[in-house]
Amino acid sequence: MDKKNKIFLIDDDNFMTDMYAIKFKEHGFDVSTSLDSKEALDRLRDGFSPDIILFDIIMPKLSGIEFLEIVRKEKLANNTIFIALSNQWKEDEIDKAKSLGIADYIIKAESIPSEVLDKVENIIKKHS
Repeated sequence: MDKKNKIFLIDDDNFMTDMYAIKFKEHGFDVSTSLDSKEALDRLRDGFSPDIILFDIIMPKLSGIEFLEIVRKEKLANNTIFIALSNQWKEDEIDKAKSLGIADYIIKAESIPSEVLDKVENIIKKHS
């Protein structure tokens, strides 16, 4: 049997986080969540190393871009696949996230949860 992929969902929207957590658990993922990017950063600093991090861009305290910049600077979660999942569709934000080495940038409003799941599974296949 395949090992369970560990996915870390980071989004300040509790409803979105719960909805995606259920969707990924139904498909055999080991799911962790955080509603706070600073708390998520502390977990990575403590050695948590998920296979995939799905993160929002617009969050209080620390944006997804700032979160990603710190992760890269501190060389945290080096073998993790990062995927932005956001309603932020400004070209400069998308370009900035891509320059920080994300595997994909998914616009929430354009994708239903099953499509997000499919995209994540396809990205995992590409990286394995």
